Amino acid sequence: MSVKVKIINDPVYGFIRFPEPEIIKVIDHPWFQRLRNIKQMGLAHLVYPGAEHTRFAHSLGACHLVGKALDELKTKNIIPDKEECLAARLAALLHDIGHGPFSHSLEHSLVGGVSHETLSRLIMERMDKEFGGLLQKAIQIFDHSYPSKYLHQLVSSQLDVDRMDYLNRDSFYTGVSEGVIGYDRILQMLTVRDNELMVEEKGVYSVEKFIIARRLMYWQVYLHKTVLGAEMLLINILKRAKELVMDGQDLFATPALKYFLSKNLTEQDFKNNPEHLDQFCLLADNDVMVSIKVWQTHKDKVLSTLCEMLILRKLYKVLFSSSSLASILVDKKESARHLLNLSEDEVKYFAFEGVTSNSTYNINDELIKIETKNGGIKNITEIDDSLVNQTLARAVHKNYICYIQ
Repeated sequence: MSVKVKIINDPVYGFIRFPEPEIIKVIDHPWFQRLRNIKQMGLAHLVYPGAEHTRFAHSLGACHLVGKALDELKTKNIIPDKEECLAARLAALLHDIGHGPFSHSLEHSLVGGVSHETLSRLIMERMDKEFGGLLQKAIQIFDHSYPSKYLHQLVSSQLDVDRMDYLNRDSFYTGVSEGVIGYDRILQMLTVRDNELMVEEKGVYSVEKFIIARRLMYWQVYLHKTVLGAEMLLINILKRAKELVMDGQDLFATPALKYFLSKNLTEQDFKNNPEHLDQFCLLADNDVMVSIKVWQTHKDKVLSTLCEMLILRKLYKVLFSSSSLASILVDKKESARHLLNLSEDEVKYFAFEGVTSNSTYNINDELIKIETKNGGIKNITEIDDSLVNQTLARAVHKNYICYIQ
């Protein structure tokens, strides 16, 4: 009996194949299909208009790259069995299943700091029960409990298929060429020693470019000051909406969004009550945006003003600095208070400070290892003339203030 192969035309990789019926079953699940309605880059399209791609496409891309990586390893006599290959592909496919709409904004405002990694694990466990144990090995690979350590590293590490795909995909859709990486070269240079994933020495330059591309994309795209300002605006909108609902005010919202506006849920709540997860999996970007559109005319001045700012793209002004901005913030608060006739409590929504940071290569995390030509093993920071040195590995912190004018 022939197996039906699903072939998808992906703009980044061309035609990609999904021959496994188990993967098709997962892709067709409503909880995976919801990722079609969640943008990969949140509000970045307000700066880069092409950045409209979804977490659905990214997840398919990560699954594809794991398959390519395993094919390359097989040519080097590193041969996982068929079940392990399937499990690794499923783990990559589902690694972002726990993302909600505007993921990081949602984590900071609606679901009480419950991370998307935690939600991904809970969703995978629920789907595993539904599919009769299909995802058991995939869950073990996802949470690093599977004996073949290198399979987890392919899915989640400092050189994983998640990062390879989102750098290439985000670069493609934003038009920011600095994010383009030689993912195919890196995949060809992968090897396994002592059950750990590493890179052959001749692939060092491709890995260095990968790390530098990630740094450039973070400061040029992901933490672009206008993108940051838009994300902080959305966080404040959701915080204000929740504040009003928790205070007893009636607020229009889609049913799934209203569910979370009226509750303060913890990680344990999600584990104890399956209804919370059911409701979470009904949320998508359009739940948030249609509600914000309506809130523009709400009687609460703070909420209506914030929503109008987002809909009309009248975003916060953002100022970055390596030194304190406290003295400037005082002036911006006073200016906002007079401009909108705000109370002391309300002004915090229109002028505030924060700190953002990015670590290009985390030397305290699982390190990228290089197999040298003489058979030795070195961390990439130990390679002669390596660009990935202590300076590049140091986290960069920037103070910022957001304000209106």
